[in-house]
Amino acid sequence: MKKIELEIVTLSHSISQSHNYAVVLGELEGNRKLPIVIGSFEAQAIAVAMEKMNPNRPLTHDLFKNTLDTFDIEIKEVVINNLLDGIFYARLICNRNGETIEIDSRTSDAIAMAVRANCPIYTFDFILESAGVVLEETEEKPVAGVKKEKTGGTFNQYSIDQLTKMLEEVLADEDYEKAAKIRDEINKRKETNQ
Repeated sequence: MKKIELEIVTLSHSISQSHNYAVVLGELEGNRKLPIVIGSFEAQAIAVAMEKMNPNRPLTHDLFKNTLDTFDIEIKEVVINNLLDGIFYARLICNRNGETIEIDSRTSDAIAMAVRANCPIYTFDFILESAGVVLEETEEKPVAGVKKEKTGGTFNQYSIDQLTKMLEEVLADEDYEKAAKIRDEINKRKETNQ
């Protein structure tokens, strides 16, 4: 079966499930998108790695990646290899001393690991045929990060310097969800001033 390479298009709150998020993967050579509902912890783990944030202590996915590195195990790719009853299945394809090792994984964890390992994510045509969607092209291009949320008036009253200091404080407190919102506000202002 031919593998189809995917990239992370966006990460946002799930429209259908209020306490969850959705990561949308898109074909590199095509227009199909694969939306996958994930939990807030996994969304946070993906966002932290994509935004290259450095938490004071390693998150679980960072710990696992550090452990693999310590034992000279390299994640070569992630494969979303099955879809049963609406649940996606994935595998980490690893290499150790020339030997291929496959590790079963939840798809959200596999994506979080792929971002950390900077390795490709693949799936198969039957999964895209079953769960993929074709989205109309819009003016907004895919982003390599968390989809920006509207912060309302929450951070409007602060200067960029105050927001930067606040960002450092919430990162120190490991409040990555709030950190992402503050970062989005800072980025929005920088884009506006360009």
